[in-house]
Amino acid sequence: MVDPQLTAGRARTVRRALEAVRAFSDAMDRMHTGLRGDMDMNATDLSALRMLIIREGRGELVKPHDLARHLGISSASTTKLLDRLSHEGFVEREPHPHDRRALVIKLTESSRADFFRHFGARMAHMRAALEPYSDDEIDVIVRFLDEMGGALVAD
Repeated sequence: MVDPQLTAGRARTVRRALEAVRAFSDAMDRMHTGLRGDMDMNATDLSALRMLIIREGRGELVKPHDLARHLGISSASTTKLLDRLSHEGFVEREPHPHDRRALVIKLTESSRADFFRHFGARMAHMRAALEPYSDDEIDVIVRFLDEMGGALVAD
């Protein structure tokens, strides 16, 4: 038989964790809203730039199809998005280095600098918030966030 106090305690702990996830999500929404305003961009354009920054940091090439899949938009919408971002000087389309039929999307130097000028202080605050935690604790945080992210998009 399960101890009712333990069950109630567990329920409180889970509720606190889910409330923290909600508060974190709200903070992320406010940050993205501020960043969109700072950079004068719509949500989809900013999401595209963020994806390119992250993939670039991993050394990954991004094709238009990758961007479409990430954003959940059609090929036609992706073409319009890339036309707009290219026209505004945020991205460049370049030949894929190994597949001559494909293109890769890259940030321009100016858009990269602009993004980090607006996002850099926020990133510094996030890094500082992680300072007190050990590597093992950060591993648990990463696992938790990965699992929460997966739970949010699960069918």
